[in-house]
Amino acid sequence: MKKRTVVITVVVAAAFLVFAFFCLIIIIGIMGDSELEFTGFGPKVAVIELYGEIVGSKDFVRQIKKWSDDGSVKAIVIHIDSPGGGVAASQEMYDAILKVREDGMIVVASMASVAASGGYYVACAVDRIVSNPGTLTGSIGVVMSFPTARKLLEKIGLRWETIKSGDLKDVGNFSRPMSPEDERMLTAVIDDVYEQFVEAVAEGRGRPRDEIYPLADGSIFTGRQAYNLGLVDTLGTFEDAIDIAGELAGIGPNPKVVREHKRKPGLWDILRTGVDLIDKVSSIEHQQPGLMYLYE
Repeated sequence: MKKRTVVITVVVAAAFLVFAFFCLIIIIGIMGDSELEFTGFGPKVAVIELYGEIVGSKDFVRQIKKWSDDGSVKAIVIHIDSPGGGVAASQEMYDAILKVREDGMIVVASMASVAASGGYYVACAVDRIVSNPGTLTGSIGVVMSFPTARKLLEKIGLRWETIKSGDLKDVGNFSRPMSPEDERMLTAVIDDVYEQFVEAVAEGRGRPRDEIYPLADGSIFTGRQAYNLGLVDTLGTFEDAIDIAGELAGIGPNPKVVREHKRKPGLWDILRTGVDLIDKVSSIEHQQPGLMYLYE
């Protein structure tokens, strides 16, 4: 009887250890996806990193919503090191910031090396913009570019035939030059998106459009120039932006900071990046004009 009890105890203990092991694996897996930095309890300032060219807004918007739903997070700092990118993605980020501000969240932008074009567009949605004196910012404007290869195709004896329902249906087709009608249509699109940019800057800076137009010719500015022009609120470092966010949120300077750390790319990520690059190169004939808030 005693031997049976010992066996049962050993089996139960082993089962518990196996269960605990699998629970630990699951927890590590969850933490590996988000890699949340734990800083204890109490009010905090969350940091969202906006680095590199803006090609999508999904992850940024997800983080904005997550931190705004976290009762311990009283302010968000957007750390921007970006030359901008896609128009729609930049606008979605801008709108996401406005929505959480409407719910009472304090949002501060901290500009790093570059916060230009779409990067600056996003910054215009915040409560306070903090820039380093040497930051490159501005570049208020729109660009659209696409390749043409008609002469190359002629040299190699390749013709690209297109059947279309209207003259403007294949605008940006790389196998033919841009027509005057194409240019007029694309210019009208550019002008409209440009006006949207100017409107966002005017609203974000609390200034009339007439004061923004002279600055919105695509010019870039240093952080100090932008400060003198009224395009940023104050000069300072990332740490200064954290302190300002804490003070605006009523938790004082040197607040606790929380953020998501990007997990290190593995072999699969590297292989997937290579496949994506090959797909982009091989699909050049399908590339269409793209609207960009981008400092090139």
